Amino acid sequence: MIKIQNLVKTFGVCKAVDDLSLDVAAGEIFGFLGPNGAGKTTTVKILSGIMAPTSGRVLVAGFDVTREPLSAKRLIAYIPDEPFVYPKLTGFEFLRFLGDLYDVPYSEQIRRIPELLETFELSLQGGELLESYSHGMKQKLLIAGMLLRKPKVVLFDEPTVGLDPKSIRRFKTLLSEMAGNGAAIFMCTHILEMAEKLCTSVGIIHNGRLIAKDTVAAVKQLVTGPAQKSLEDVFLELTK
Repeated sequence: MIKIQNLVKTFGVCKAVDDLSLDVAAGEIFGFLGPNGAGKTTTVKILSGIMAPTSGRVLVAGFDVTREPLSAKRLIAYIPDEPFVYPKLTGFEFLRFLGDLYDVPYSEQIRRIPELLETFELSLQGGELLESYSHGMKQKLLIAGMLLRKPKVVLFDEPTVGLDPKSIRRFKTLLSEMAGNGAAIFMCTHILEMAEKLCTSVGIIHNGRLIAKDTVAAVKQLVTGPAQKSLEDVFLELTK
């Protein structure tokens, strides 16, 4: 569902992404891990079509994100770490806007939007302007909008920033449900415990280069040491 081929992104003399190649299949939850400045957000922005690569290709369901951006973006939902919303819309209006933008039938919008607002405990705030929403509330609204669209590929960049523990637990359940329905999940996160428990596979990027990619169990075998070592232990050893 996601295919990255020899991806390179440079900013002047800095090579933020260095010859990155990887695949993510439908139904897979892929955790993209790395220290600050390793190239994670740059990669996700290229995947989403926000940023152009210096060289290499990114394919989403066979569509080249650079050459066929509209076809690719129709299949993608991107949730950044800093949620962007239109402050003068209400929560309900924002979801209606997303529904219209992605051709969700009106009858389905009217049925599902109240359900999604209730799921994320935003029913009481659905008629309020988004300029009054907290960071966590905006993040939950974007996730609700993503669920309304039912995308084939979901890109998350630190998705749990600003979420309370109850919302984080609900978010984990939703990820598993989306993957079970065939979506490919590409998630950047610093919460290694969550990645270890939730992801079907992980990749570790360091200084722009992919230094490991496999199932969580296989990546944990890359470093010798205690039999019960955690993904965090392996990550710190590989990126020290």
